[in-house]
Amino acid sequence: MKKLIIGTIILFTGITMQAQNHPFVWQVDQFADARVIRCQFPEFEQLSLNQKLFSYYLSEAALSGRDITYDQNYKHNLMIRETLERIYSTYTGDRKSPEFAAFETYLKRFWFAGGIHHHYSNEKFTPGFSPEYYDQLFSHSKQPRDAFRIRVKEWIFSPKLDAVKICKDTGSDLVQYSAGNYYEGVTQKEAEDFYAAMAEQKKDATPPPYGLNSKLVKENGVVQEKVWKVGGMYSKAIEKIISDLKKALPYAQTPQQAAAVKTLIRYYQTGDLDQFDAFNIQWLKDGNPRVDFVNGFTEVYGDPMARKGAWEALVNYKDIKSSKRVDLVCANAQWFEDHSPIDPQFRKEKVVGVSAKVINYIMLGGDSYPTSPLGINLPNSDWIRRDHGSKSVSIQNISYAIGQADAGAGKLQEFLLSEDHVKRAKAYGDLANNLSTDLHECLGHGSAKLAPGVQGDELKNYSNVIEEARATLFSLYFLADQKIQELGIFPSADCYKAEYDYFMTNALLMQLARIEPGKDIVQAHMRCRKMIAEWVLEKAIPSQAMIYTRKNGKTYVEIKDYKKVQELVGQMLKEVQRIKSTGDYAAAQEMVEKYGVKIDPSIHQEVLTRTAALKIAGFTGFMNPRLELVRDTKGKITDVKLLNDESYVEQNMRYSRDYHFLPNMN
Repeated sequence: MKKLIIGTIILFTGITMQAQNHPFVWQVDQFADARVIRCQFPEFEQLSLNQKLFSYYLSEAALSGRDITYDQNYKHNLMIRETLERIYSTYTGDRKSPEFAAFETYLKRFWFAGGIHHHYSNEKFTPGFSPEYYDQLFSHSKQPRDAFRIRVKEWIFSPKLDAVKICKDTGSDLVQYSAGNYYEGVTQKEAEDFYAAMAEQKKDATPPPYGLNSKLVKENGVVQEKVWKVGGMYSKAIEKIISDLKKALPYAQTPQQAAAVKTLIRYYQTGDLDQFDAFNIQWLKDGNPRVDFVNGFTEVYGDPMARKGAWEALVNYKDIKSSKRVDLVCANAQWFEDHSPIDPQFRKEKVVGVSAKVINYIMLGGDSYPTSPLGINLPNSDWIRRDHGSKSVSIQNISYAIGQADAGAGKLQEFLLSEDHVKRAKAYGDLANNLSTDLHECLGHGSAKLAPGVQGDELKNYSNVIEEARATLFSLYFLADQKIQELGIFPSADCYKAEYDYFMTNALLMQLARIEPGKDIVQAHMRCRKMIAEWVLEKAIPSQAMIYTRKNGKTYVEIKDYKKVQELVGQMLKEVQRIKSTGDYAAAQEMVEKYGVKIDPSIHQEVLTRTAALKIAGFTGFMNPRLELVRDTKGKITDVKLLNDESYVEQNMRYSRDYHFLPNMN
């Protein structure tokens, strides 16, 4: 599970990663509603040569699966990408015209989202240029086949054709109305029945994540899986990933890490989900090595049925100094579990295998590029977390880069109620947000347990929102607990108030700037935040603990009684955990649809107007560094050089040239 970036303002007043006489340019590009920024990589040079080489080959594996992500997002994306990139690189017409600038913006958005659908709203982009101009672009470019012109034109410009990547309309067939490439020719009921029969047949107390690594199709009237493995779907890309993993293997830091990599290779070779579970268990046993990785079909946010795993990769190294805070939290994991405000029957009697650290990423891949989470907790399997624990990370160089890029942007001043609130945010916002991520990822996702007989997939299309809400409520509740003061993490009791102010204001106001007028909230993390804040607001109004207030003609969120809000957060956590533990689909549906989906149009328009004046992009993506092997005169590798010298366009064009392993599947 991921904790996504909750806004574009995260304040940092701590370490300085760059000498003042060598200013670092954080923002690389900005277009439409997105921006791309660079990050820094402190202490990378302190890694040993073996650790750098392990990082290098894992980074190659992280890039080798890029095509998989595009194809998972939409089955025509690879053909569209090739067409657009050929236009960009070979067009002989006027490249300085407004129309060409609009085309370039569309291409950048396509790269940013991994396809023609927005990465958050899931709706298809509307091009800023006409179909006639597209014909002109195509005609004056070197294209492999003219057949591409008409087909790509239809996919891009037909507004009703494959309009939504992930359908969230519960009145529709979620599978048939989703354009994502996880199902073909099957209905929602057929998909549900297929996997229900599989689970019933095996009746496994430790079930693998059925369907995680396959596309479900109906061929000749038979529903069956096309498994993503060597010899199956995505074989060429997976073969390259395996080749890179094998090159990384000699540089594994421990025998356990080497065993985990070998098992991951076997999983890719066979497609056997039991091997995937075995890999996750070995990966957990490896603890917290200095260099670590994520690689595989992982998060299920892109599947309307919350079953199919998007391919993603993350290569990272531990920030030793910053990890001390996380170590302190994890050392007290049992205390937090025992004092969680949930029904005692759902608490874990013994918390096992909780492992966490603060990291700096080296390479983002697949579904994590360029829009990375702030934190990750893996594996997602409920029974593995119960029996073997989990690993959690907070990605510090990403958080720091956001704070630096946003310095002086004015968003806090615009949306927080008073100057005192702004001062508190500047003083404590960074620490409070970091600890919130730690609690969310390290303990929240790994907390509690399911009731006997509950498999964990009963909540279907609402499972992602409920799981994110569960972890978020856990972190919000304990941020305000006296235990945090006792552990010496917060220098002041006011620290948690900074996070409460920001979270509620972002959930009820700021994040709405990402939604088009008249639209509902569809993305799981946004629904989670809105659901929590709306539920708490409704319950807080009678006591006036939290209210909307007007000041100078603008709407603000005012918390008058922070401890009462914490109490309400605890009450909601108790109910959300009950829903999760018992698999209460009806209650999940009611809570999400009532509190997490709809937007007050008057407040929405106000937020859009206020945000537009700030000229801040709503979404942030991150550049990867470029890694190069350094050799001596005899050809021996002596170092790995990390370079931060590409533009956003250069990087994506290079990736399409050097890491294109799948054919256009049309």
